[in-house]
This record gives sequence, structure tokens and C-alpha cells, in this order.
Amino acid sequence: MSSLKSKLRSGKAIYGSWLTLAHPGISEIMASAGFDFLVVDMEHSAIDLSQAQMLVQSIQAQGVAALIRVGDQDPNRIKRAMDTGVDGVIVPMIKNRAEAEAAVAAVHYPPHGTRGVGLARAQKYGFGFEGYKRWLRKEGVVIGIIEHHEAIENLEDILGVDGLDGTMIGPYDLSGSLGFPGEFDRPVVRKLIDRYESVCRRMKKPMGFHVVHPDTKRVLDYQKRGYKFLAVGLDSLYLGLKSRETMKQIRRGR
Repeated sequence: MSSLKSKLRSGKAIYGSWLTLAHPGISEIMASAGFDFLVVDMEHSAIDLSQAQMLVQSIQAQGVAALIRVGDQDPNRIKRAMDTGVDGVIVPMIKNRAEAEAAVAAVHYPPHGTRGVGLARAQKYGFGFEGYKRWLRKEGVVIGIIEHHEAIENLEDILGVDGLDGTMIGPYDLSGSLGFPGEFDRPVVRKLIDRYESVCRRMKKPMGFHVVHPDTKRVLDYQKRGYKFLAVGLDSLYLGLKSRETMKQIRRGR
């Protein structure tokens, strides 16, 4: 089975989704749906670290890559997320090269990084550190979220960081950094996204986007524009949208 890192390097589009509800049954159901990866969201959810590890276990048990979106760039938070045995981390609000370098360093052990050594699930609780160390250097994934206008200004420097496997647009915060949260079609916001796409194409770096509302057409549109790391929907929306659609049809007698 190809690793997530090798899939990112292949140039082919890969598809995932987002988890915000801390129940391993939900993650298990979604992991069996055919996604390439699932992201456990620890930035905008009530999921704690022990719950995140259970979700990671249930995802990986289905042969699907698991990522954790950490709450911020704190190296201790990144280290503890990686110690759950996750395939990699998504780090929010990367605005410049120094922050991207620090995120990568927090994932890797010296001499390639600054991460402290612990013996948790990732290291098979002390019985697999050497194997994990080799795996990490070869397969550990780091994705940075581009969600501030300063990040777009510094994009070439960010994309040039060794060990950063890809980036993705955070559209809500990117538009919010200009004072227009959620207004993606404003020309000033569209201009930033156009620059992101142009620079990524020129530097041959994988582009990412989270289509929050599960819209197949939008996902395919982004794929046609060259996006390779695509997340679609999230657990609560899949649950809420389908239940609403079902009840609406029932009430209408259909």
C-alpha cells in the first residue's frame, strides 16, 4: 500500500475528509468509505489528545492514512500529536519561512529537527523506536495551512522549505485576514488564491483545499485547476445534511 507521502509525491489527486466528533465508530465508518486520508481536527473541535489517538487507531486499522490538524504551531503540541502514531500533522496559520521550518523541525528528531523523544504509541510503547525513527524520516508528513495574506506574500519562501510536503488554502481565515471572512468571491480574496495557485504550479508543489460543504462538483473543479490534496466535507455535515434531506423528503411525502 502506498504511503501518504508517496501519494503526495506522485502528482495524482488524493481525497480525504475531516473529523470533529470524538467517536471511533464515526471515524471507522468514514475510513471505510474510500478516502485516502482523514484529518482529526484538534483546532476547531472539542477532541482531546487521548480521543484523537483512538480516532487515529480506528482510521489506520482500515488502512487509511490519519493526520491531525494541531491547534497551533506549539512544538510540544506537534510532538504530542505525532506521538499518537499519526501519519503526519497539518499545521495552521503558517505565514513565513521561519514558521514552516519550525513546524517541520517539531516533527523530526535531531539532527533533522528539534523533537524530543518519548516512548508512546508511535514508538510501539518503547519496543519500536529505531523502526519509527527510520519511518519518520522517510514517511512523516507535514502540511502547512496558508490562511493569511502574509503567507501569500511569503509563499515562495514557505514552499522552499525542505520537509514541507504540501500546503493547503484555509479559505475562511485567508478571507478573514483581509477583513472579509467567508467572502471567497471578493476580487481581493480571489487574487490571493490565484497567486497561491500560480506560485505552486511554477514551483511544482502540491496544492490543497478543503471543500467544507461536500460538493462533488466543486471538488472536481478544484482538481481540474491542479489541486492534488483535497478534503471534502466533515463528519458533522455528512450526518446533518443527509438527515435533513431524508426528513425533508419524508415531510413532502416523497
